[in-house]
Amino acid sequence: MSMIPIDGRQIDLGDGFSVRRMLPHLKARHVGPFVFFDHIGPATFHEGKGMDVRPHPHIGLATVTWLFQGAIRHLDSLGSDVDIHPGDVNWMTSGRGITHSERTPPGERHEGQTLYGIQVWVALPVSHEGMDPEFHHHPARTLPVVEEDGVRLVIIAGEAFGKASPVRVFAPMYFVEGRLKAGARITLPAEHAEWGVHVAEGCVRLGDGAGDASTPASAAPASVLRPLDMAVGREGEAPVLVAEEDSLVMLFGGASLDGERHLWWNFVASSPDLIEAAKRDWSEGRFPLVPGDENERIPLPVR
Repeated sequence: MSMIPIDGRQIDLGDGFSVRRMLPHLKARHVGPFVFFDHIGPATFHEGKGMDVRPHPHIGLATVTWLFQGAIRHLDSLGSDVDIHPGDVNWMTSGRGITHSERTPPGERHEGQTLYGIQVWVALPVSHEGMDPEFHHHPARTLPVVEEDGVRLVIIAGEAFGKASPVRVFAPMYFVEGRLKAGARITLPAEHAEWGVHVAEGCVRLGDGAGDASTPASAAPASVLRPLDMAVGREGEAPVLVAEEDSLVMLFGGASLDGERHLWWNFVASSPDLIEAAKRDWSEGRFPLVPGDENERIPLPVR
């Protein structure tokens, strides 16, 4: 097994709101189709305060925010207007271009809330970069769950552990929330070429050394992952994960990307020309507006 530790970096988004950006990283630009991975919060917004991510564009990706706490209102240029809560999936596929905003809903803004979760971007295959944009909401009750021996796995997207999510994806992948009791163990999906583990809470052992008493003394030692740690891999057998204490982890991966990707601001593309075209389109107002949130926008960064 070849394993790469990822430490991430803290990104301040203003108003006391920060994220831990795990991907892209110098050691791993992507894992399967996952090209972006943010650990959000926990961030506390006091009464009357909230998150306000003004309308902004995307191309070439699907994006989802998986919440442990809090709520976010999603509006987009397709007319979608949906609040997301813990356990729900708002899966937005940008294709050739979409505009959306993410804000704290009025009720949570009035009362104050803690926002805590994970946001990922999944690169679309080259064959689907120019597809029409889509948005699909999947309530928590529609997602498959695997429960056994102190392990509870929610299959958010893709296929893993013998279950398939209803979320529409375009290449082999998996995105899973795992809650493990102390001492519980799982083997990561062997059917996917690339894998990643991110620890949100708790502590886990990962690697050959996580085996039982019969594990040879010559085996590679286990890696210990603590909160905000990530490990990714691309070779060898699927590793075993053992919880040293009650833990909350995100498991993800999939088939290798069908070529390198360029990332600039909110744009993901197989060609720099597509990025440049999207920059011009946003600057010149050719992306569609967001119904109900037409009066603000994030300007194109100057860099």
